[in-house]
Amino acid sequence: MHFYESALSAIGSTPLIKLKRASEETGCNILGKAEFLNPGQSVKDRAALGIIRDAEARGALRPGGVIVEGTAGNTGIGLALVGGILGYR
Repeated sequence: MHFYESALSAIGSTPLIKLKRASEETGCNILGKAEFLNPGQSVKDRAALGIIRDAEARGALRPGGVIVEGTAGNTGIGLALVGGILGYR
C-alpha cells in the first residue's frame, strides 16, 4: 500500500483522468488533471507550496514566521494548509 509521510508530499501528485467522450469526439486522448484531489482540494495547494518554498529559499520566511495573505479564496486556504504543516503562523 502506498502512503505519504505528509500531506505536503501529496500536493501535485494528482492523477490524470482520460475524458472518454472528449477523446472519442476528437480522436485524441484528452486528459484532465484532477487537482481537486490535492489535500486542500485545489490547484492553489501547488502554488502555495511553491510560494512558501521560494520565500524560505530567499530567507524571507524563517521557522515560526508569520504568513499574511490578503485573499478570499483558495490561495489563502493553500497557504494556511502548507504553512500550518510547516509550523508557520
